[in-house]
Amino acid sequence: MLTLEHARLRRGTQVLIEDASVTLFRGEKVGIVGRNGCGKSSLLALVRGELGLDGGNYAAPPGLAIASVAQDLPDGDTPLRDYILAGDEELASLLERLAADDGADGERTAALHEHLAALGGYAAASRAAQLAAGLGFENADLERPVNAFSGGLRMRANLARALMRRSDLLLLDEPTNHLDLDALLWLERWLVDYRGTLLLVSHDREFLDRIVTRVLHLEQGRLASYSGNYSDFERQHAAAAERSAALIARQRREAAHIESFVARFRAQASKARQVQSRLKWLARLPELAQVHEAADFEWQFAAPARLSRPLLTLERAAAGYADRTVLGEVSLSLAPGDRLGVLGRNGAGKSTLMRLIAGELEPRAGERTPGDDLACGFFAQLELEQLDAGSSALEELTRRGGPAVARWTQQELRNHLGRFGFSGARVLEPTRHFSGGERSRLALAILVARRPNLLLLDEPTNHLDLAMRHSLLLALQDFEGAVVVVSHDRALLRGACDRFALVAQGRVAPFEGDLEDYAEWLSRSSETPPAASAAAGPSRREERRQAAEARARLAPLRGEQQALEARLEQLTRERSEIETRLSDPGTYAAADAAAQRGLSLRHGELVAEIERTEASWLRVSEALEAAAG
Repeated sequence: MLTLEHARLRRGTQVLIEDASVTLFRGEKVGIVGRNGCGKSSLLALVRGELGLDGGNYAAPPGLAIASVAQDLPDGDTPLRDYILAGDEELASLLERLAADDGADGERTAALHEHLAALGGYAAASRAAQLAAGLGFENADLERPVNAFSGGLRMRANLARALMRRSDLLLLDEPTNHLDLDALLWLERWLVDYRGTLLLVSHDREFLDRIVTRVLHLEQGRLASYSGNYSDFERQHAAAAERSAALIARQRREAAHIESFVARFRAQASKARQVQSRLKWLARLPELAQVHEAADFEWQFAAPARLSRPLLTLERAAAGYADRTVLGEVSLSLAPGDRLGVLGRNGAGKSTLMRLIAGELEPRAGERTPGDDLACGFFAQLELEQLDAGSSALEELTRRGGPAVARWTQQELRNHLGRFGFSGARVLEPTRHFSGGERSRLALAILVARRPNLLLLDEPTNHLDLAMRHSLLLALQDFEGAVVVVSHDRALLRGACDRFALVAQGRVAPFEGDLEDYAEWLSRSSETPPAASAAAGPSRREERRQAAEARARLAPLRGEQQALEARLEQLTRERSEIETRLSDPGTYAAADAAAQRGLSLRHGELVAEIERTEASWLRVSEALEAAAG
């Protein structure tokens, strides 16, 4: 269906794709993966006909019907239903012809109506309403103008309009970024049933696993194809990396051997022919390119300055806006080590709950009682809009990082940003030049710098690629404070949360189930939170309880291990300094014999203390391993 032959694609001076050859077949569902900025969106633009190749060939069948999501927000007063219906261009054209038909030619009018029936035109309005409902719109929204919705909902309207179109090929670029979990689950089912060819760019591994049957991986200009879903790709890619590393190691050994021979005998006339032969052999060695793994971001949340217990308590609290109460009777307690995932349908009040916890909304009833040392870090869905487009990363970190950060030196600021992937001149560029992923990283870097003990994360993974999402998950698992997460990223919810709360019908209640139970609940019409089954429920609760207890056990051991490692580093550094001085003849040329004896004695003390500290480190490491097991 689609063919690339030795394709080359550039963006400015950067080569995005080099010598790529791949054929995609009708009906395939293909995931396109790779780091942010590697060229995934440019590849989709090529398929849409918006970009041309700089070399090679691209071929597609004539008359191919392509559907994709518009990136510009709709800004007219067209009702939502009509805006979605217009996505079916063939139907829209037919309806215009019918509207202009005066009925004078009965055969022509009958043919138009027959064509309308063949296109399913009489059910089109119902289909548009189903798409809108699946993506989180209410029935009353169908008559509202599209420019009355928020930016996120207008992007959903664009998605619904694209799904409405009859297509042979559907192109989706990060379609889940503006979706809640319920809308994501609906879209997942819709795409599984889609009968055309799908090209999907996504950083959601579970979403990819459930939909795609093939993966195209873009890395350093190379486009490689892998059969299977994303998990299959990860296994195949890891195996390729191992094989590539082994081949490169062998080639380097061979090259080193030849270079050694040439260096030894280059000057000997009797060996000239052999030297030339080996040089030619060396030149013919294939140039192997190792499967490159870009350095992952190793995020780490600094230990909170203080941890009160509990950090925050809500007692029968209510919250809302203007004359509307969204949530009532909310009772919740958060302590260090808690990991809470917030579930609920679109519009149920999840963000309202987060704002109530954060203190951005005063309770209309009941009480919100913060702990004495509460330091709340809130990453909201609109956090990226708070960045000043004209300011640099350094300026934004200084301005919004809090009083402690304002006292940091330039080097400390740069070191902190470097841990989030910003280095060199990049920290001085205006944030308007940053991608969505870079703005998300910067916002998280600012949040981390404040050293919160309660993290509130409302859709934190939007715009983050798979490697960054994994790094964020690992950082959350090691965080000593409490975490509350609203996310459509199921991998993040599974890995970071021990328990769930369900927001439904204006109430917040514990959800006694897992994400599969939640998906099943969403598929039913009842709003009553499901009770976990006798077989599955207790074991799931027990697993989450054990995970929380394990984290509580591991936290002090990890702290002790880190302290011992720091002490070992200090002792080893001092021992090395003394050994350097003891090996310097100038030390013994000095007349101060007492100082020499003092150095020797201190060296002996350090050796003994290092042995004791290493023994303690081994003991703690074994205890940590046993506790983790």
